[in-house]
Amino acid sequence: MKNLSVAEGLFVEVEYVLSEAGPEGDVLEECPAEQAFGFKIGSGDVLPAFEKALDGKKVGEPFDFVIPCAEAYGETTVDAIHNIPKQVFEVDGKFDSEAVQPGEVVPMTDDEGNEVYGIVLDVGADSVEMDFNHPFADIDLHFEGTVCDVRESE
Repeated sequence: MKNLSVAEGLFVEVEYVLSEAGPEGDVLEECPAEQAFGFKIGSGDVLPAFEKALDGKKVGEPFDFVIPCAEAYGETTVDAIHNIPKQVFEVDGKFDSEAVQPGEVVPMTDDEGNEVYGIVLDVGADSVEMDFNHPFADIDLHFEGTVCDVRESE
């Protein structure tokens, strides 16, 4: 078995802790080794800056890097806030007032059929104001972890 390094076209598994960059950064996500996160380098499944930071690393090698907001999910934009007719949120002809209330995250489908998540900002008489900015918008991301596996992609 070859000891491969992270490179274009290979399948990589990592365990990591993601937190907000800075001395008191809150933990945003944890992915332990038992549930390692796997992806193919170059597939577009992860941030390009994440792939670049792992480039050349071998199995067992630790990593610790920060991806600035601009290279991660960017800044919050008003373009990602939409008013959606209330009937879109109806279940059996009735508005789902339990699931659709301010602060709740609601799974939806975009125009291309992709699943997206929106945060309910406000429920009006005829529409629901939804924020589709990425939850990690405006945040510099600090990744700390270890490369668990590097292998040929299937």
